[in-house]
Amino acid sequence: METLTFKPQGVCSREMIIEHENGVVISLKVIGGCHGNLQGIAKLCEGRPVKEIVERLSGIKCGYKQTSCPDQLANGLKQLLK
Repeated sequence: METLTFKPQGVCSREMIIEHENGVVISLKVIGGCHGNLQGIAKLCEGRPVKEIVERLSGIKCGYKQTSCPDQLANGLKQLLK
């Protein structure tokens, strides 16, 4: 199992820690942001392929912002698709 840690930009969350193996997210922990919503997103991501998560969450906006925590998660996960 490997761990990807990255700092999202333009959102309330400060850090995302993703454990992954063979292209699948094993666990996700988000520091900062809307705690309840991000816990829900984390649970929904566990056990899912990285590619699927990126496809589903890319481009989501938060209010007036051009990005969101889910969009930032997708951006971070794109590092694993290279």
